[in-house]
Amino acid sequence: MYSLTVRRSFMIAHSLPREVFGPAQGLHGATFVTEVTFRRRELNDDAIVLDIGAAGAVVDEVLDGLNYQNLDEHPDFAGKLSTAEALARYIADAIAAQIRVGNDGRDLTGLNVTLRENPDAWAGYSLDFDAH
Repeated sequence: MYSLTVRRSFMIAHSLPREVFGPAQGLHGATFVTEVTFRRRELNDDAIVLDIGAAGAVVDEVLDGLNYQNLDEHPDFAGKLSTAEALARYIADAIAAQIRVGNDGRDLTGLNVTLRENPDAWAGYSLDFDAH
């Protein structure tokens, strides 16, 4: 299995209004380093998993919709907790929806999203694409 990873960062504000989250129940900011890994069984005819520029562009587009946003007010998170795990899935689903539309993503087998809140704590989500 081959992979290509691109890394970006974004900043959000949110609250996690449940007792289990302690001081994070109140409105606070978070800066995430995001790593998105695209997977493919075999390289394409150009000997790549996916063009790095195309991969970065789709990640940028998805993260632009989150960057500097208060997720408590974001329509996609209405009534939902915006934990790092939930954000990782949201990002994976959004990237998958965009990347599989074009020919560049048709033979990808899946992707992984990792959100790092700091060097010692991170969450992730893996998405496997159905075989064609």
